[in-house]
Amino acid sequence: MKKYLVIILGVVVWANSYAQQRPIHSLYMFDPLLLNPAYAGTQVQLSGTAIYRNQWVNFPGAPKTFTASAHSGFRKSPVGVGFLATNDKIGIHSENSLYLLYSYKIQLSQFDKSSSISFGLQGGFNNLKSDFTKLNPKDLADPFASVVERNMSWNFGAGVYYRKKTFYAGLSIPYIMNNKVMDLEDLTSIAKQSRYYYLTMGYTHKVSPNLKIVPSTLIRVQETAPLSFDANLIVVIHETVGLGGSYRLGDSMVGMFELQLNENFHVGYAYDFTTSDIRLYSNGTHEIMINYRIKVSKWHKGIECPSYW
Repeated sequence: MKKYLVIILGVVVWANSYAQQRPIHSLYMFDPLLLNPAYAGTQVQLSGTAIYRNQWVNFPGAPKTFTASAHSGFRKSPVGVGFLATNDKIGIHSENSLYLLYSYKIQLSQFDKSSSISFGLQGGFNNLKSDFTKLNPKDLADPFASVVERNMSWNFGAGVYYRKKTFYAGLSIPYIMNNKVMDLEDLTSIAKQSRYYYLTMGYTHKVSPNLKIVPSTLIRVQETAPLSFDANLIVVIHETVGLGGSYRLGDSMVGMFELQLNENFHVGYAYDFTTSDIRLYSNGTHEIMINYRIKVSKWHKGIECPSYW
């Protein structure tokens, strides 16, 4: 009994660190809704994106994350709307979330329609399931051996996003409330969701008519944890192929590939070369993305959509 209690306490402590670590993506620059609700509607047309991430392949209990999002702007309105849904699995924990997004865009100059600032809000819920029956207890009579804990919590967030023709910057706090993650009656849990602050910036430099260079960065500030950042560089060829890489502080090097199949479909792939000690036990991380965009004549007729890059 005492040994198993130690295991449960260890799981709860681990869950605390899990709750503080929101799912990390490598292809977030292709779906900024993952970080900032103010991006909703920025691309004007209806845009839907799905991303699957298989992290630390062959590592037992490693994270697997699927996200689906969609958003749109409107021809006669500065409003953007969208949603973000996530399924995140790690160890014995599985979390589903759904958030609705709203943004309001302000043109900063009547002479430069590419210059704007958007303010965004999001609200929704996280539903966490922790299945302790998947553990291998030393004492089958222990009451925790049959526990399946479920916890639903509501949250909201906000962000601001500035965009010019060749530059963008965003600041967001997507999840403001520090909700308690578990609520086991017989075991006090200190697991809580931790607040994140995201700062993103990027710039498109046109080298030639058929070649662009796009450097960008993401700075993560998490409460009770050290600052982290990504430094990214993508080379775009003929407005069709994107090749690049990323460095994630203390975690990984990332190789990225993006292809525009036609005016509607984009696909992407990223492979994370783990640089932390986990590299000794895993075969890196795979991430794939598909994006579909289309103009709806009733909503978007006569509007010029910004370049994908």
